[in-house]
Amino acid sequence: MDLNKNLEKYADLIVRIGLNLHAGDNLTIRLSEHSLPLARLVAKKAYQAGVGDIQLMFNDDSITLDRFLEAPAESFETYPEYLVDFTEKLFLDNHHVLSIVAPNPDLLKPADPARIAQWQKVAGMASKRTMKYTMQNKVKWCVVAVACPAWAEAAFPGMLEEEAMQKLWENIFLATRIDQDDPIAAWEEHDSRLKAHRKFLNEARFDRVHYKGPGTDLMVGLVKNHIWEGGCSFSEAGDRFFPNIPTEEVFSMPDADRVDGILRATMPLSVRGQLVDDFHFTFKDGKVVDYDAAVGKQILDDLLKTDEGAKHLGEIALVADNSPISNTGVLFKSTLFDENASCHFALGAAYSENLEGATERSEEENRKLGMNDSVIHVDFMVGSKDVTVTGIKADGTEVVLLQDGEWKI
Repeated sequence: MDLNKNLEKYADLIVRIGLNLHAGDNLTIRLSEHSLPLARLVAKKAYQAGVGDIQLMFNDDSITLDRFLEAPAESFETYPEYLVDFTEKLFLDNHHVLSIVAPNPDLLKPADPARIAQWQKVAGMASKRTMKYTMQNKVKWCVVAVACPAWAEAAFPGMLEEEAMQKLWENIFLATRIDQDDPIAAWEEHDSRLKAHRKFLNEARFDRVHYKGPGTDLMVGLVKNHIWEGGCSFSEAGDRFFPNIPTEEVFSMPDADRVDGILRATMPLSVRGQLVDDFHFTFKDGKVVDYDAAVGKQILDDLLKTDEGAKHLGEIALVADNSPISNTGVLFKSTLFDENASCHFALGAAYSENLEGATERSEEENRKLGMNDSVIHVDFMVGSKDVTVTGIKADGTEVVLLQDGEWKI
């Protein structure tokens, strides 16, 4: 594997397909020390594409952990207003966002969960007015990942670091189609396949979707005038972009008040620098009324207490088992990858692109139509070859959508 050659192809894919950068655009890159080699390549290609200004927002795992371990308690009670103002001014100045993540699934394991929950709630509430820029696609945004030792160790435990890093990079490039001779062409073909499923689902106008599998029997209502999306998205200005690289999902909006039954996760969840595993939720009238986890129940406790919307679903996503990510056989312990190997839901905020006319109405009006509102959006995986997903129309007509892990439409 030629790492440098693949990183060049990765950067090219991000600039041309992920964010579709061109003259008049500006760019904010969120990165860590592990992201710097890729960020430099992206920046060079972005300038060559006509981008005028690039701003860097840097974070460091060690400093982040030390803050939660050592900082005074009062520092977790308020969020700097100037940071919210600065972020919003960047968006208003036509800044688009690239997040280059290097996941460390257990980063905050030594930290006090109460501190983590407090900070997530404070930061979420303070950042709500900037959250709309990405949740409503007012700007182009893209999340990609790079390998780092902590992630490699989590994904390939017991392997020597150098070997684990190489194996992780190989799987990243496989999942993102960078391993192919022409990744751009491969993504165009992939987008066409996702759009075909999207077209079928939008024309079918299902009223609800039924999930059935080991430990799962869940009926999920869809909002009226829902829209299925998948593959590329479009910004408010009409620019095409891909929010996630990789992506294998076709997703829509559940009715926040019409979800009933029990739902068991099929993969661990990495959230807030900690892992939750072997967990399930029980829903009644759209709300989580019971839940448990063999590992990380306190994390779920804190997550669900964030706000009222945290107890309701904001996204439903269908993913076939036969995909580059799933075919690796790797449990990445990173939501960006694992959610694209499995059907999934998200607790919290819904995407406005999944409801016709959502951006033209107030939050209160959208909520009455079933669109969930929250300061969080947390995906968790529920799909497997043992889970059957069936679409049900208002007249009771049933269509099997996924069975044995494969599309049936």
